[in-house]
Amino acid sequence: MCKINLNNLLSDDPKVKYGSAKKAIAISKKYPVGLYQNFDFFVKLLDSENQIIKWTAIRVIGYLSRVDKKKTVDKLLPRLIKFLNGGKMITANNTILCLSEIATHKPEYQNRIISELLKVENYNYETAECRNVALGKAILALGKFKDQIKNKKEVSNFLEKQTGNTRNATKKKAQELLGKLKK
Repeated sequence: MCKINLNNLLSDDPKVKYGSAKKAIAISKKYPVGLYQNFDFFVKLLDSENQIIKWTAIRVIGYLSRVDKKKTVDKLLPRLIKFLNGGKMITANNTILCLSEIATHKPEYQNRIISELLKVENYNYETAECRNVALGKAILALGKFKDQIKNKKEVSNFLEKQTGNTRNATKKKAQELLGKLKK
């Protein structure tokens, strides 16, 4: 297991702070049990003024859902979902990744999370292009649940709509996932 000094995430030195942020994400992804005892620390970071630290906390919490026997993540779900409609694309993108992890490790929330991902098309971000990028991330996340979404009309409608997206990468993702669902 890799060790990390979590107080380094609060450092004034950007190299220390952001190096620790990368390390926290990597550890939580590969060895979530190693950070789970610090769950509350990461919950506090969700309120950070520093966006990168907030994004780190979002990602780490998603990965920690894999070992969340105490159902701590469950209580945070409404708060995390609100980040999808906060107007900031990068926060939304990190939240999409987090929610897809939670849906993977806590199947009882898959339908709710899938439903929330479909709402991204109605949210406003800094620009229309930012919204299109977030839609692309949502489509990728939906792709993790092909079996669960295969016969959901609302998902098919969402994807059909996105095949006309002005961002080519998002349009292509929608076309590819629709193709996989029709097989």
